[in-house]
Amino acid sequence: MDNNKKTVIEKRIRKTGENLIKNNMEFYYAETKDDVRPVVESLLKKGDVITNGGTMTMAECGLADLLQSTDYTYLDRSGKTREEVEEIYTRAFSADVYISSSNAITEDGVLYNVDGNSNRVAAIAYGPKSVIIIAGYNKIVKDIKEAEIRVKREAAPPNCVRLYCNTYCKEKGECISLSKADRQITDGCSGDGRICCNYLISAKQRQKGRIKVIIVGEELGY
Repeated sequence: MDNNKKTVIEKRIRKTGENLIKNNMEFYYAETKDDVRPVVESLLKKGDVITNGGTMTMAECGLADLLQSTDYTYLDRSGKTREEVEEIYTRAFSADVYISSSNAITEDGVLYNVDGNSNRVAAIAYGPKSVIIIAGYNKIVKDIKEAEIRVKREAAPPNCVRLYCNTYCKEKGECISLSKADRQITDGCSGDGRICCNYLISAKQRQKGRIKVIIVGEELGY
């Protein structure tokens, strides 16, 4: 990356990180995706029960072998039956650590997430003792309005392709609601495959430090 662009990006990351801290979340900066693993490892304890939400970012950071270490109990959803996956969703609420990404992070330190099954937004909001959010700098937006547009245009469409969901955004590349001048934040398609079902805005937290946010100086995830 061009050093001038990198300097500007890092300033935006630091500003966002300072506001995350003001909102009682911990903030960590990883210059590259290869720097994420040691940060995550520093936030884990031997014996921790760990699970994760659906996150392309975690896969891009190559954390699988760390989580599968005998030092931890990893509740891994991959290769499981639907019934087994549903059981892991429930067990996630009593996990020591939950790892996810965020659909967007505002410059004033707020996390914005939209979910279909809603196991991810539920666990971020309540249950696991520690929540680790890993996000590329491309997830940073100015405010909630930009966060809404980011989900409707940049996050939901490729996720619908990935998950084989039959939706308008999968076919057209953006949410149908973006054509409405008077749209509401929850507007969207009416298909059964819709993945924008429940919305979570995580602002200032009562439980200081429960949510840890690692922002990476690279573009990652959707």
